[in-house]
Amino acid sequence: LVLELKMLADVGLIGMPSVGKSSILSRISSARPKIAAYHFTTLSPNLGVVRTGGERGFVAADIPGLIEGAADGAGLGHAFLRHVERTRLLLHVVDAAGSEGRDPVEDFDTINAELEQYSPELATRPQIVVANKTDIMDPDSDNLERLRARVEEVGCELYEISAGTTVGTRNLMRVVAEKLKTLPPVTIY
Repeated sequence: LVLELKMLADVGLIGMPSVGKSSILSRISSARPKIAAYHFTTLSPNLGVVRTGGERGFVAADIPGLIEGAADGAGLGHAFLRHVERTRLLLHVVDAAGSEGRDPVEDFDTINAELEQYSPELATRPQIVVANKTDIMDPDSDNLERLRARVEEVGCELYEISAGTTVGTRNLMRVVAEKLKTLPPVTIY
């Protein structure tokens, strides 16, 4: 007999390691996840309750960073991806500044390919793309324009934020709260 516990959250923050998922969770909720400048600081999901005024609010989960091969189990991929299955909306966080030398468009495509390989149903889950670290972008970089074009091509919305300065986070949470009102609960089998 194998029992598996999966956490339940309205919103899952997904993305590559070190793109700012934990920083975003700490800014939008009272959660205090460990934040550090190295990969896989987060080894288990962190939950935070996001207050949006009145009785409304939602639960957000900071999912540990996914890497290429996660659907095959690389980097504890299965352990991380199984938590994403119980969310209604994905906030796909991308380092728009490419601060670690990675290409944000490639990162976006890599994570979506891993979702598709792990579960075709999961790949169709509503997704909002969050271009984080816009405060440290090189002004001559075309990362944001290329990312915006790719995101629009696949039919998602893109929001620019900086978790470090909190610019754009309030508007993003308002958009997320409105989107959650229209989404049905996750089907649990």
